[in-house]
Amino acid sequence: LLAAQERGAVALAEGIRGLGVTTRVLMIGAHPDDEDTQLITWLARGQRVETAYLSLTRGDGGQNIIGNELGDALGLIRTEELLAARRVDGGRQYFTRAYDFGFSKNAEETFGHWDRELLLRDVVSVVRAFRPHIIVSVFSGTPADGHGHHQVAGMLAREAFDLAGDTVRLPARATNDIGRWEPLKFYRGQRFRPDGATLRMNVGAYNPLHGRSYAEIAGESRSQHRSQAFGALQPRGVRWGYVRLEASRIEDVAAGAEEATLFDGIAPGWSRFSDVTLPAAARAALDSLSRSASLAERMLDVRNPGGVTEPLAAHVRRARTAVDALSANEFSAMCHRLPVPTCGGALGDLVMSLDVELRRAETALLEAAGVVVEANAARGVAAAGDSLPVVIEVYNRGNLPVTVKATSLHGSHMWARQSRGNVLVAPDSMRRDTMYFANSVPSAPWWLARPRTGAMFDLGVPTRDSAGTGGARVPQLTLGEDHVFSSAAVAELEVAGVQVRAPVQPIVFKYADPSKGEIRRPVAIVPAVTLLFENQVEYLPANRPVERRVRVAVQSASDRERIVSVALKLPLGLRADSASRTVTLQSRGEASVYFAVRGSMPAGSAEISAEATSEGLRYRTGFVPIEYEHIAPQQLYRPATKALSVVDVRLPPGLRVAYIPGVGDNVPPMLTQLGVPVTVVGTDQVAVFDFSRFTTVVVGPRAYETSDALVAANPRLLDFARRGGTVVVQYGQYEMMRPGMMPYPVTIARPHDRVTIEDAPVRILDPSAPVLRTPNAITTADFDAWIQERGLYMPRTFDAAYVPVLEVNDPGEPPNHGAILVAPVGRGTYVYTSLSFFRQLPAGVPGAARLFVNLLGAGTPPAGR
Repeated sequence: LLAAQERGAVALAEGIRGLGVTTRVLMIGAHPDDEDTQLITWLARGQRVETAYLSLTRGDGGQNIIGNELGDALGLIRTEELLAARRVDGGRQYFTRAYDFGFSKNAEETFGHWDRELLLRDVVSVVRAFRPHIIVSVFSGTPADGHGHHQVAGMLAREAFDLAGDTVRLPARATNDIGRWEPLKFYRGQRFRPDGATLRMNVGAYNPLHGRSYAEIAGESRSQHRSQAFGALQPRGVRWGYVRLEASRIEDVAAGAEEATLFDGIAPGWSRFSDVTLPAAARAALDSLSRSASLAERMLDVRNPGGVTEPLAAHVRRARTAVDALSANEFSAMCHRLPVPTCGGALGDLVMSLDVELRRAETALLEAAGVVVEANAARGVAAAGDSLPVVIEVYNRGNLPVTVKATSLHGSHMWARQSRGNVLVAPDSMRRDTMYFANSVPSAPWWLARPRTGAMFDLGVPTRDSAGTGGARVPQLTLGEDHVFSSAAVAELEVAGVQVRAPVQPIVFKYADPSKGEIRRPVAIVPAVTLLFENQVEYLPANRPVERRVRVAVQSASDRERIVSVALKLPLGLRADSASRTVTLQSRGEASVYFAVRGSMPAGSAEISAEATSEGLRYRTGFVPIEYEHIAPQQLYRPATKALSVVDVRLPPGLRVAYIPGVGDNVPPMLTQLGVPVTVVGTDQVAVFDFSRFTTVVVGPRAYETSDALVAANPRLLDFARRGGTVVVQYGQYEMMRPGMMPYPVTIARPHDRVTIEDAPVRILDPSAPVLRTPNAITTADFDAWIQERGLYMPRTFDAAYVPVLEVNDPGEPPNHGAILVAPVGRGTYVYTSLSFFRQLPAGVPGAARLFVNLLGAGTPPAGR
């Protein structure tokens, strides 16, 4: 969590350089990885401008190159990847409540999923809270953007610029009670269309303090988007960033004008507030800030950082005097409702600028004084309501004494715990306070607290009142995701005669990993008892006797021994060998509880649920840990339920499948549940694996893209088909057009053909095609209840050796015949499918299972098998 943060001389010098910079820039896009990271880095690290990125979505509907998580779990990963990127490039991070429902071809389709009015309010809420002087839209808001989400982001960015100052159209109560704000300029990013730019900036400029250019830093930031395979180079040399001025409220700067800088027409620093009527004390303090910042910059010596302590302390004192003077009279009611000041206009601009100035000055002062504050917990996980020891440590590594006035702990659902006193911490010494953190509610992603409403997260607030104006009181939305923590510690210090508030967020558990060294993990508060099924969705064959061993994982986060009873609730037709099981869990222990479930069910859907009872309380949820080394670990909570998809499915006789997994591939366990004998073969094993005892080899989605070993061994798979086997390859990208990848050539258009409407009509080209007749008779009804999309990267043209099976297209587009292609190869059969089975089977879609089983048996088993 801390690896990307500036520290030491760099942090001090950059902090001082940022004093008096009062400009703010907001960039708006649709997804994680849409942002112009080079421009953000140049603004935040280079110009020291307060810079933020607003992503409409969390990228939930994308794909995952690093694991099997999709949907909400992927959205959690990509949220953390954006936060990791911002820690590198220095920006802030915001989101709206829009859920990424998958690729969309136009704005009309997108607004069919998203509530346009509610989403506009979210964007305006962020604009009014962050108060940018400049908005940069990544996208044009036209069909040229391609993705419908991109078009919507470009449209809403401009609407928010136009409407953020309109309290008739959008009153303050509709935007978190935050008053009007009018950004001064609106730009469109032109990084892919430089010919239309009105301004260019060298975003590759070199920063000698960092020893890197802003483009190099941006490359590191961009590479945090690992789940999207966006690892990037860190280029040196001149790199141009391009924007186009589309709208301006500055009298002397017209839309479309060529400018010298992005900030033309915006008064710099505190001079922008020279005409604002202020209390005398506030005016005097404000007018002195430029002088004290200049003095600190002149006295900075990175070899002796303590020498700038006194000037920085004086600057903090003056900034706080200005803040206090504003909050001491009638300005208090207008502005100081925390965490986001609510007033707009010049006064709101000033309050926001002073908040940033004070934070920067206090941070720089702590660096100059050599003060470090840490909050370390005794362990990484604690049960809700239990007391967790936390040690707050104040280290004084400078040459001046520091006084600890108070320390405190804070949580999202706890009373603040505080320890007061005046404890002197001498140079080269430290102060340690032990306190107890007891949060009553588990720490969890706040936007997942309630089930989604369609493709919008339900944030638990009224969306419309009787007048249609609504009330959107969602503090996390306007606070910014980078400022939302479930735990925090604060040390109130006196440094060089001034009070300084040193926040530590989040509280962490620190330990040494033998191979990686020091590891810091945010403290997680979880229920005392959690339980979860091994699979959230499970297939059952219909009207046949089944016997399943159902595993329920049970964990205790309690610091004492617990006796836990686990019971299943089963649908009609199934029965368990026991009504309940009882286990004894040691302190923070875990166990697996097994039930033998038997019975038979007709085709349809049903659910199994589990409940744990311990010490008179009932528990019905569990969590899946989301852990990757480049992001902060998280817990994704799920109810202890298992959805059953009972399918009328028959298997080809003698079927034996070798499965080579691809990207985000959760298909093999679903096949096993259908009764298919499956052996998983790693891509690095293909070159030596004995496939002779199998009837079918399956290649998972995008497997060739991510494995050079598989590409090199691909001739073995084609030879397997020639000798009479069946090879089923799920969709790849443009690598599938390379010679030798497929037995006969195909072409994939750029941009690629895809069917994004999950219920788009599917037409059967040849009802007598073997893959549609045996062993399951496939009809158009088998394409009901599909999720998110039909298919992607669908071949547009293909060799005559391939026999197309289906025709499908989105409304208004030409039909595509590339969803399933079947071709003879020697004595065997080769099947290529661009249907999104990787989404359908893990979701338990019945028709997708029946069709996929048919593909597995597409060829006639060779003699002797």
